[in-house]
Order: sequence, then C-alpha cells, then structure tokens
Amino acid sequence: MNASEAATATGGAVLLCAVVFVVKHYRREHRRAQMLRRTASPGWAWRLHRH
Repeated sequence: MNASEAATATGGAVLLCAVVFVVKHYRREHRRAQMLRRTASPGWAWRLHRH
C-alpha cells in the first residue's frame, strides 16, 4: 500500500467516525428534547406512575 492509499484509508476511517459521532449526538439531543417536552406538559408525574 503506497502513501496515497494509506492516506485515503485513514481519511475515510476518520470521516466514518465523525459521521457516527454526529448521528449519535443528533439522536441524543432529539431524545432529550422529547423528554423535555413530555416533562413540561401538565400532569407528567401521573403518567410516570401509571406505567
């Protein structure tokens, strides 16, 4: 494997890791926003105890 192929493989791996981290961050923030919406609505404590 020459230097350009190694650089391409390394760059691809770095980009793949970045995509994974961005997707995980987006999902975490989306879940957090959903939870905040649910807890901000009236009566949220009763719904927690019903389940």
